[in-house]
Amino acid sequence: MRTAEQHVHDLVGIGFGPSNLALAIALRERRARTGERIDAVFLERQPSFGWHRGMLLEGTTMQVSFLKDLVTMRNPASEFSFLCYLKERGRMVDFINHKTMFPSRMEFHDYLEWAAAPFADQVEYGSEVVAVTPVTVDGAVEYLDVVARGSGGGLSTRRARNLVVAVGLDPVLPDGVACDERVWHSEELLDRLPSVTDPRRFVVIGAGQSAAEVTDHLHGRFPDAEVCAVFAKYGYTPADDSSFANRIFDPSAVDQYFDAPEAVKESLRSYHASTNYSVVDLDLIDELYRRHYQEKVQGRQRLRILNASRVVEVARGPGNVRATVQFLPTGERAVLEADVLVYATGYRPGDPLSLLGAAGEYCKRLPTGALRIERDYRIATSASLRCGIYVQGATEHTHGLTSTLLSNTAVRAGEIAESVAGRLAGGGREPDPIDGLV
Repeated sequence: MRTAEQHVHDLVGIGFGPSNLALAIALRERRARTGERIDAVFLERQPSFGWHRGMLLEGTTMQVSFLKDLVTMRNPASEFSFLCYLKERGRMVDFINHKTMFPSRMEFHDYLEWAAAPFADQVEYGSEVVAVTPVTVDGAVEYLDVVARGSGGGLSTRRARNLVVAVGLDPVLPDGVACDERVWHSEELLDRLPSVTDPRRFVVIGAGQSAAEVTDHLHGRFPDAEVCAVFAKYGYTPADDSSFANRIFDPSAVDQYFDAPEAVKESLRSYHASTNYSVVDLDLIDELYRRHYQEKVQGRQRLRILNASRVVEVARGPGNVRATVQFLPTGERAVLEADVLVYATGYRPGDPLSLLGAAGEYCKRLPTGALRIERDYRIATSASLRCGIYVQGATEHTHGLTSTLLSNTAVRAGEIAESVAGRLAGGGREPDPIDGLV
């Protein structure tokens, strides 16, 4: 009989953002459907549920249909759908009358919090995973010990038969750039803005959706400040959300991409980068251009577009930050003194190996050096590791452009849930039945 310290979970999830939340829902719905219980716990370093809180800007909308929520693409009848959320909140009729497929980002975040609330007993918030240690039995790794540091600094260990790593996205900054009170990444915008008083100038670096949204927000929020948008393109590139191009996000496209030759994978990523990377909604582009032009008419330009340009040097001054901007066609340089410099330079998927430690030594790699991920999102490992290590997020090289997006989250979560259940049954441990059902 195991003691409390030796308890083995069927699954430990690292991170509890939308991906692992969708997995928790899929596991619960599978239990209701089959009568089998999979013992799962999730470790989340944030003190409460949160999804890009620093960019929940007023007026911004989702770039994906509400039907691509946590469940609908897998189970349209789910009680965790966005429609059920609207019904419970008493806003379904109002939302229908709004005639949109794209809710505001703030509303969708509220939906995610609503969906996460019933899982509070399965999530340990304020728990930052610091190590994953293989546990060897008779020469084979049977379990993984997941060590987490709590908000009070103490360490705790969860032992798992399967691990699902969903650590989200890490903000990207140019080499040598560090954030401080005057240099920010866009992810912390709303957290930082209350500290700014009577600003004269902001500089925003980047050409994607976040950069355009930050530029728009700062220009509207601070009517006496100048906002300088700096990017290497001549203009913002419109996002390709046309109907045929969106097929790259279909669940069936994952199968096609996974089975395609590497050269085809690379071509598809290149062809359809404009669906997701360094692109902006056309309506927002038009609005920024309208303001930029109107200010020219009025003779007072607060919105400055420094296109075909890049920041080549950043220096801190007394009470400001100085950005040296180079105009690429001529090489001409100008120095902008600003109150704040915002890098809206995007994100990259977190590296699962940064957490796996010694367990990463059992993981197989592709000839490119990238992790080899199986179709069920499980890392291919040597035979001596009998645990399943699944990844949500860092799988674009094997599963395509949906890997870090919401589009396929519901379907992916269901596939992982079924894979974990199959491994548990195949390994001789049947999932626990629900009392009274079987």
